[in-house]
Amino acid sequence: MSDSIKEHVRQQFSKNAQHYVVSPLHAQGGDLFRLVSAAEADGSMEALDIATGGGHVANALAPLVRRVTAFDLTKDMLAAAAAFIRGNGHTNVDFVEGDAERLPFPDGSFDLVSCRIAAHHFPDVPSFAAEAFRVVKPGGKLLLIDNVAPEDDRYDRFYNEVEKRRDPSHVRAWKKSEWVRLLETTGFRVESMTRFPKPFRYRDWCDRAGLPKEEADRLESKLLGAPDDLRHFFSIQTDDAGALLGFSGESVLLQAVRPS
Repeated sequence: MSDSIKEHVRQQFSKNAQHYVVSPLHAQGGDLFRLVSAAEADGSMEALDIATGGGHVANALAPLVRRVTAFDLTKDMLAAAAAFIRGNGHTNVDFVEGDAERLPFPDGSFDLVSCRIAAHHFPDVPSFAAEAFRVVKPGGKLLLIDNVAPEDDRYDRFYNEVEKRRDPSHVRAWKKSEWVRLLETTGFRVESMTRFPKPFRYRDWCDRAGLPKEEADRLESKLLGAPDDLRHFFSIQTDDAGALLGFSGESVLLQAVRPS
């Protein structure tokens, strides 16, 4: 099952790699700025960006650290990220293909490990957390950003079903409480959590995942047909004709340290 999910991820991001490089949601945003600020990077640091995607975190860190390793499961995604980052003149970034749940690096290799808007695609999140803990140096940081599900179980199920129907490579967005518990039981000390509202423009959100129009229309009907409390919670918005404009989710930045 895990291998099947990862193959879905490869297929999904191979065919849509350039969409993620140019996506304003990924290329910009307060969460990226806050991650870079929280890194407190300096020129001696070795950084690892897990599931680098379009390479936006690696690109932002490259001028600040000694070296960045941009790591991703998908070869085409890495190629798109490399073109973007090298096109910006950065020469201190390595591009490595591999699995976030089985990192090919020695223990304590990095001062800083980041992962942004990706963990909801991982079949085995605890293995990812354990690997991140293993490869970061004592005293080093993990900076994790991901979409999160509401704490209410019913809202959690609704949000994850919508995400899964839009993108079959989506596994599950975790709750904030689940992330804190996992990281601390793995051995990290969670130092802070910052929440970001995440507004989605519906058609852009579907197009970025390559969702066919017929399926996007069916998913729109599901969102528009949601009970009033769900429509209110997820800020489901329509135009004057009743067509879906968008809705809102949330993401968090978790800053965790491996104790010295």
